[in-house]
Amino acid sequence: MGEDRSGPSAVSYASGSEWSIQFAAFISSFDRFATPPMLLVLAARTGMTFTEVVTLFSTYLLFYALGQPLWGMVSDRFGRLIVLRSALVGGLIGGIASMVFASFAPLTAARAWTGLMVGALYPTLMTLIGDSAQGTQRARSLSRLQVIGNLGTALATLAAGTLAALIDWRLVFGLTSAGCLALLLALRGKRETPRDFKGRAMRHAFKPVVLGVYGLAVLEGMVMLGAFTYIVPALEHAGVAVTVAGVLGAAYAVGIIGGARVMPGLVERFSRTRLMAIGGGILLVGLVASTVSQSPAALTATATLIGASTAVLHVSIQGWATEVAPAARATTVSFFACSMFLGSSLATFLAAPLADLGRFHMIFGLSLPAAAVLTLAASWGHGRWMARQKEPAAGLPGAV
Repeated sequence: MGEDRSGPSAVSYASGSEWSIQFAAFISSFDRFATPPMLLVLAARTGMTFTEVVTLFSTYLLFYALGQPLWGMVSDRFGRLIVLRSALVGGLIGGIASMVFASFAPLTAARAWTGLMVGALYPTLMTLIGDSAQGTQRARSLSRLQVIGNLGTALATLAAGTLAALIDWRLVFGLTSAGCLALLLALRGKRETPRDFKGRAMRHAFKPVVLGVYGLAVLEGMVMLGAFTYIVPALEHAGVAVTVAGVLGAAYAVGIIGGARVMPGLVERFSRTRLMAIGGGILLVGLVASTVSQSPAALTATATLIGASTAVLHVSIQGWATEVAPAARATTVSFFACSMFLGSSLATFLAAPLADLGRFHMIFGLSLPAAAVLTLAASWGHGRWMARQKEPAAGLPGAV
């Protein structure tokens, strides 16, 4: 298995035996994806403009991204558990603050703080898997983690808009606090051996090839997460009720879960390089659907195919990030995640004026060439890297 014995907790967390640790992925995804289905409701209930609400969400994504390099360095020096506990305490406080404030400036600050905290959760879990799994086992562990995380995505997409419209948007943010508190209680008594942090290892996190992976993450965030953010608003603009829009938008999670179920078989048959090309092709087809038509069927197909592409393309690039600089794994993974959410935040912000005008077809249309560049750059770059590593072209030995 290639286990890292430096911390007994790392092995059990990656193996999936600690359900409480895996639940952190659920919390992170739920909080991150709960706001898009509420964009129109938040604007109506708080008196903010739609652009202000999008700015609030973009700020959340920005801090979600920017905090991750710091968390990665703390994780490499002091261990994974201290990061998880600190982030959960911060998420608990941020969720409560998000319930208290309703005007633009204080609510934006509360959401920024929450993003800074919960943004640490998923990369830390990825690092634990990278610490303790190799080859196809790592692919399965990452796919399982993605399924758990995207159950949070599905619940947020399905329920957030409905809860906000029928009860109160504050309840949605309160659920994050409740989840953080439950996980903090579950972590009582857990121990981990601190890891030695070597400053020279930081150089590995900024090698040219690693910087290239970060660049792919920026583009991936712009295309995948940026496009998905506007699925539910596009459905509502097409005349779909908020409750139904949430259900249709949850097709994203259905696509991810379906993709994750077939991923182990694909891993056995194809190299990671080819998986990136396959996943990119799925993404392109999904974006074409909503560029051509803004019907509920087309938008639902886009959500499903973006999800399926995430299960193949994103997991492949993500797995590359866990092994491209193993001497500084937590730092590298955190910079990867930071880059991805910076890309998402930038795309969400830049597309807001188009969304405000209802020109959602242009948002998906502009994502098409970016998706093509992402697919070509990822598959070509990884193929070159694999050749330099002198690893077999088929399968994923020692990889995701």
